[in-house]
Amino acid sequence: MNVKTADQIRNEQLIRSLYHYAEADSKDTPKFVSLFADGGYFYDVAGGKKYYGSDIGITVDVYAAAFPDMHRELNSLYFYENVVIVELSLNGTHKGDLVMPAGTIPPTGKEMHTPCCDVFHVEGGKVTSFHCYVAVPILLAQLGVLMNLEAAFRH
Repeated sequence: MNVKTADQIRNEQLIRSLYHYAEADSKDTPKFVSLFADGGYFYDVAGGKKYYGSDIGITVDVYAAAFPDMHRELNSLYFYENVVIVELSLNGTHKGDLVMPAGTIPPTGKEMHTPCCDVFHVEGGKVTSFHCYVAVPILLAQLGVLMNLEAAFRH
């Protein structure tokens, strides 16, 4: 049995707070952003884009608009020095526009339960980097648009 260090406990509390502020029922984008260090960033790996400053909250707002009942199920948390890795699923019902780099997917009304892995670096009680690896092909398949993406996107 691994006993968590005081730093790991603090880092876990920070990451759980970050997720809390991104949930549909407790969404607070400015508080989400406030948990990042100056110069910290959010990297949407699937979208190929890094966000800094107040833009860090863009994806929180995009997913909240597309999935107004958005909930993240945290499956496992792993710790190594100042790194926290989280295996989770993104869950919600597609009731709003999902804005993606290639275009916008209008609401399908379908549920998603999409696997995701997030990697955080933490220093001084703040997130310095957050790399988010969403299983986009699974998400698109669950929304029923994977096999006909071009027709699904609104440009």
